[in-house]
Amino acid sequence: MNIFRYLFEKDKKPRKGLLAVEWVIMGYLLLTLLLILFTYTKVQNPEPLLWGRFRIVMMTLALWFVYRLIPCRFTIFCRVVAQMGLLSWWYPDTYELNRIFPCYDHLFATYDQRLFGFQPALLFSQTCSHPIFSELMHFGYTSYFPLIALVTLYYFLCRYSEFERATFIILTAFFAYYVIFIFLPVAGPQFYYPAVGMEQIAQGIFPDLGHYFADHQEMITLPGWSDGFFYHMVEHAHAAGERPTAAFPSSHVGITTILVFLAWKARCRWLFWVMIPVYILLCLSTVYIFAHYAVDVFAGWGSAIVIFVVLHFLGGKICEFRK
Repeated sequence: MNIFRYLFEKDKKPRKGLLAVEWVIMGYLLLTLLLILFTYTKVQNPEPLLWGRFRIVMMTLALWFVYRLIPCRFTIFCRVVAQMGLLSWWYPDTYELNRIFPCYDHLFATYDQRLFGFQPALLFSQTCSHPIFSELMHFGYTSYFPLIALVTLYYFLCRYSEFERATFIILTAFFAYYVIFIFLPVAGPQFYYPAVGMEQIAQGIFPDLGHYFADHQEMITLPGWSDGFFYHMVEHAHAAGERPTAAFPSSHVGITTILVFLAWKARCRWLFWVMIPVYILLCLSTVYIFAHYAVDVFAGWGSAIVIFVVLHFLGGKICEFRK
């Protein structure tokens, strides 16, 4: 009964308009809509993209209407979680838009080569192929969305007064990365390496493939122990929705870094210390499974700091304005 009362406790000051993060999503939707319209003849299958955006607007308005009828914590939670659920739709959508531009993998593979003298993604998995290590890497990679869910639920159940601010930071960070992914297409080693050929990659040869990935989505086989449980989870996830997009900067690293910052700001020791070892595994795993170049990870760390500072400040201002 207590949890029921908690969920359906009526908001003392119901929000009349959209949530801050819903406005951000509408802004991203408008930006990409304009891009689709201005490049209509270059975008492949633009009609499903337009129709998808229309449905998202209708869903957002419908959830807002439900909240206006029942202004409580549960309906706020539904509005936020619905937008989080749509991230799986928005992610491949970046590929549909950035495939009209040439990819820049040759530059980032070159940066890795100059920085390390070799390709970290190539040698990491070859050097550390033990089944236990392999499973730890794949576990780290699959922990991405569970960590998002954990931090979101913690703020909703334990720090509801900061829930809107925290989820604003998380979701807005995603769409900041999506903008970068659209205008800076980088497919990542899992697509670039097999397209070029592993022998050439090992020799430090990184040709410019131009628009190759606009019509090719062949991926390298995942490294590591192929009979592992978490190996198969990553394999199924890639088969379901992976695209040659979103390599630079690593949003896996960036978003998870922001989640760690949120756990630290909440002063929840158990949440922070539970996340740290998983966070380390996730950062390593992005290179291990060929998802990212090492420079993508570094950019993920740097971008996370900037995005968190900016959005934490903006989120505070928005909350103050609502009061």
